[in-house]
Amino acid sequence: MVARTIDEVRGAHLRRGPPALPADLRPIAPRMNGGDVSRVDLVMRADRRPVWIMRFADGRLRTVDPRTGTVLQRVAGDDARAIAIAALRAPALVRDVTRFAASDAPLELRRARPAWRVRFADGIHVYVDADSGEVLAVRSAQWRWFDLMWGLHIMDLQGRENSSHPLLIGFAALGLAGSLLGTALMFRRRRAAPRPISPP
Repeated sequence: MVARTIDEVRGAHLRRGPPALPADLRPIAPRMNGGDVSRVDLVMRADRRPVWIMRFADGRLRTVDPRTGTVLQRVAGDDARAIAIAALRAPALVRDVTRFAASDAPLELRRARPAWRVRFADGIHVYVDADSGEVLAVRSAQWRWFDLMWGLHIMDLQGRENSSHPLLIGFAALGLAGSLLGTALMFRRRRAAPRPISPP
């Protein structure tokens, strides 16, 4: 699990650097109506489209065109494909593009977000947020192997995030008890075996 750096496991070496915002961009501030806005970010998506991303307190996202101030539609499959291709340094052939609801997000995404999964021929999966167009994750065969080993390590093969559950705590307690017992036996003084009495 430690043979590769965690950034390499997460696919950082597979991704392009984030594109810079255009120098001539004069963004129009988005309207804050429609709910309790917790955060607003001006970002450049991987497909080189600048957008305002408005994050609401209830978890909703809204994207706004900074040039016109109009609310953008949710990301379509073709948009997700283009974003995923642009996000990778050397993209392979796209095999398929699949949309998942937040409640049905794949385990490897690890986020309850509506997302598009763009699956490439070399086994790379790129997850694109269906609302904002952000690249949520890049998953490779290396990441999946690491994730399986991590699940075995913490004994949580279903969610692979819970490191404090009864099974793990029980085995940790057994390991500690075994270590203490072994230490006690190592220092225990043995009784000398009785010597046979020789005849006079």
